Amino acid sequence: MRRRVRLAVAATLAVALLLVGYRCAPTLAVSASLALPATDAALARLSPEPIRDEVVVVSGGHRIAADLYRLPTVHGGLVLVHGLSRAGRRHPELVRLARLLARHGRLVLVPQLDGLAAFRLDGAEVDDIRAALDYVGRRTAAVGVAGFSFGAGPALLAAASHPGLALAASFGGYADLRNVITYVTTGVHMLGGQRYTRHQEEYNRWKLLALLVGFIDSRRDRDVLSTVAGRKLADPASDTSALEAQLGPEGHAVLRLVVNHEPSAVPALLAELSQPTRDALAALSPLAAVARLQSPVLIAHGVADASIPFTESLRLADAAGARGQLALLQTFHHTGAQSSWESWSARLTDAWSVVRVADALLRFDRR
Repeated sequence: MRRRVRLAVAATLAVALLLVGYRCAPTLAVSASLALPATDAALARLSPEPIRDEVVVVSGGHRIAADLYRLPTVHGGLVLVHGLSRAGRRHPELVRLARLLARHGRLVLVPQLDGLAAFRLDGAEVDDIRAALDYVGRRTAAVGVAGFSFGAGPALLAAASHPGLALAASFGGYADLRNVITYVTTGVHMLGGQRYTRHQEEYNRWKLLALLVGFIDSRRDRDVLSTVAGRKLADPASDTSALEAQLGPEGHAVLRLVVNHEPSAVPALLAELSQPTRDALAALSPLAAVARLQSPVLIAHGVADASIPFTESLRLADAAGARGQLALLQTFHHTGAQSSWESWSARLTDAWSVVRVADALLRFDRR
């Protein structure tokens, strides 16, 4: 059954290719690969294999390792920003996307953001992404940035301060970290008076703790909570009470927030955080920055996302106004397409949305 549905979707894309003509072939090729990873091998035979160079981007006083994907001739460049992933720039899906875009003429830079690879977010990422955009801007005229998951927030913040940017994109990203905290800890998210709920995995709770460690001033509390998060990520049932007893007031406030399950308690728990921590949460929430963007803003989100609620992308789209292009994907989770193929109509609707996403990624320098 699943094979028949996959073939039906692939056939739909193939028919669309015949109808719209060769001009849209790259867009539909990218769309097919995004929706159906199994098509990668066939597409690779039809397009040249890009070169991958390991390069160094200088940001302030430190050096960032990065991968640069390219063909001999390029048109426009993209910086891809990974999310919370131990694999960082070498996450298989990110590598696949970078190669795919590079095959169709994009210069694609994927920097290694060590904080995000360690499940941390502390604001340094914004400067590093700015440096990556400058690196690409010295090599091609039109430059865009696409951030994924928790990497989308810093990407949008960097985009807002980068003049002349041609495209900013958020895939599964967030608007306000406080809303994400509520969602991950309680499973609740709200927008426009509508309440949504979703069961949360404990693993996401401890990823959140690791992320918040970067916002804590106390070095001792940072070290203790980093150890707690590491143990809980390895085994959520691990007993870390002895470690928790070593925490100071700042660390205890963060831990109380993370282990809470009650939505109504979140505002008071947020208010108990230190002022620098609250300031950092606000500074790394890109909602206000999106309103300042002058470039087109591409926003995509899976409705079934268990890490960041899709309502965050609705907020981003509202802030972007006429510059925004929103794709809500019914059959996608946080990192890609779901394996379920029960709904043909939803899958086909998503296929068209993916076509629009691919078109934006491939044509932003030809507007």
